[in-house]
Amino acid sequence: MNKLIKSSLSALAVLAAMTASFNSFAAEKKTIGITLQPYYSYVKAVVGDKAEILPLVDAGFNPHNYLPQPNDLKRLKQMDIIVVNGIGHDDFALKVIQAANRDDLIVIEANKDVPLLPAMGQSVGTGAVNPHTFVGLSTTIQKVYTIANELAKIDPENAAEYRKNARNYAKQFRLMKRDAMLTLGDLDTAGMKVATTHNAYGYLLQEFGVDVAAVIEPAHGVEPSASQLQETIEKIKQSGIDVLFYELNMPNRYVDTIEKATGVQLYRFSHMTHGQYDPKKVEIEMNENLMTLVEAMKFAAKKDQA
Repeated sequence: MNKLIKSSLSALAVLAAMTASFNSFAAEKKTIGITLQPYYSYVKAVVGDKAEILPLVDAGFNPHNYLPQPNDLKRLKQMDIIVVNGIGHDDFALKVIQAANRDDLIVIEANKDVPLLPAMGQSVGTGAVNPHTFVGLSTTIQKVYTIANELAKIDPENAAEYRKNARNYAKQFRLMKRDAMLTLGDLDTAGMKVATTHNAYGYLLQEFGVDVAAVIEPAHGVEPSASQLQETIEKIKQSGIDVLFYELNMPNRYVDTIEKATGVQLYRFSHMTHGQYDPKKVEIEMNENLMTLVEAMKFAAKKDQA
């Protein structure tokens, strides 16, 4: 009898150890990769502490001219899931994913449900889309919902929390837009005309009824030639453009030339792709962009009334 009891206890101990091991494996956090800084903010907002977030590339790189490195493949091997822009702003990452040839890697395309704008500028090809959806409010909200819904399918145990977190995060951007609209009040900006130095701000501007009349540089970070610059100056003069938006944290030496030649008012927007990875980055810099836009719209309205 004693031997039987000992044998039973031993079997129970083994079973308990196996159960603990299984529960530990089941509770192991997944590693979610991201390719661009805004997606770090999105994913962190959705998952909280339920997953680890690993950038594919260290902070400080320029996604427009970055070339894949061997270390990118090493990082990708650590990821269970990767969230991509997928429409032109992180093509380097798509090359790394293709080279890895991993059937087990889950790729979440954050923009798959976003209504996309056509790309503008002299360097874009036919059918190209504007990949800067992270600069817009509604597009940001849609991407966060998409990420939450896709993660809910992968990890149904935490699905409710992911969706709740996404709703709370999205609410912040809806409130930002509401506050900006209230600040503008009945301001008449119907005649406002703007130019930009990059094909990036359309998603934000369209939410406030602002059209882009001209995109200046031929490609991101590439200064226009002397003839292109002169054509731009003439276009701004002839079109009566009020405001020129250009990118924070990027050299735009020719912008001063345009300002002196045309008298156009300059305002800077953040792309939210510079600096360190920060969960609060999108919230903070989106709010700063909105304040800049409100200031520009007030200036344009006042100018039209003069």
